Amino acid sequence: MSFEVIAAGMLALLQDSGRHGYQHIGVTTGGPMDEHAFFWANRLLGNPANAAQIEINIGKLGLLAHDDTCIALTGADFGARINGRDAPPWHTYRVRRGDRIEFGMPVTGLRAYLAVAGGFKPATRLGSCATVLREGLGGLDGRGRKLAKGDRIRFDSGGHQPEARVPAGEIPDYRRDLHVGVLPGYQYLSFPLGERMKFFSGTYEVSQRIDRMGYRLTGEPIHSDLDGIISEGIAYGAIQVPSDGQPIVLMKDRQTIGGYPKIGCLSGLDSGQLAQRGPGAAVRFYLSDVAEAEAQRAIFSHKLISWSA
Repeated sequence: MSFEVIAAGMLALLQDSGRHGYQHIGVTTGGPMDEHAFFWANRLLGNPANAAQIEINIGKLGLLAHDDTCIALTGADFGARINGRDAPPWHTYRVRRGDRIEFGMPVTGLRAYLAVAGGFKPATRLGSCATVLREGLGGLDGRGRKLAKGDRIRFDSGGHQPEARVPAGEIPDYRRDLHVGVLPGYQYLSFPLGERMKFFSGTYEVSQRIDRMGYRLTGEPIHSDLDGIISEGIAYGAIQVPSDGQPIVLMKDRQTIGGYPKIGCLSGLDSGQLAQRGPGAAVRFYLSDVAEAEAQRAIFSHKLISWSA
C-alpha cells in the first residue's frame, strides 16, 4: 500500500515527533514545525501520536493513491483538492485507489500535514524518521532527503475510519498577529532593564530569512551586556540575540549548541504557531514562566485525549 509522489512541491518532508536523546552528540531533533497541527492529524485517525506524516512546506505537492485508505489534513490551507474537489484542512477524507491529492500555494499558513490511517512506514535512523536535510538523516530511505517525484511512500491499512474533523475552537487563525509568552533564559538578566522593556513592548516582524533552523525577526534592536558566551546547549524555541540586536527564534532543525546570549524561550506550541507565519507577520512577546507553559501543554494534551469523533 502506498502513495506515489507525482509532483514534489517546494519542500515535502517525512516527519514523526522527532529524534530525541542525541543532542549531546550534536544531532538535532527535527520533527514537525507545528506540533498542534501534527498531533491533531494523528488524533483524527486514531494513529499513535508519533506516527509518521508528510509535512508540506509552501505547497505544490501531488500524490497518487495506489490503494484505498483514509487521510487527515491539518495545518496550513494550500487549497488542497482530491480529484479536483476541494479538501479543506482539519478534516479526514476517504481516498480510493487512483485518486489524486494535489496542493496549491498557501492561502493561510505555511506548513500543512498529511497523515494516513496507520501511519507511513519509512526507514528509521536513531529511532526516528524525522527528516533533517542538513544532517542527512531521516526521510523515506533514512538519508535525509526531501520527497521527490516518483517516490513511493508505504503505509499499512488502517481499516475503516469514520469521518472526523477538529473542533472549531482548536483551529488556529494563522492570519492573526501573534502574541506569545517568553520563558526567561539563562542570559535574561544580562539584558539591561531598558532593553527588556523594548523587547516586551515592541512589535517584531517575521523577516524573509526563515526556515526550519530558525526565524529571524526584525524590529527595534536589543542588546545584552555580554559580548558573547561560551557555547551551550540550545532548546527548541530559544530566542538568540546576535550582535545586530535582531532576535532569532530557533526551530526544529536548529544547531544543538550556540554562543549568542538568549533572552528567553518560547514554548513548543507557541513556536509551532510562529512556524505558520510568513514574512511580514507581526509578533509580540510577553513575559511568561514554566508553569504557564506546562499548563498550556497539559490543556492541549487533555483536549487531544478527551476528544471523540
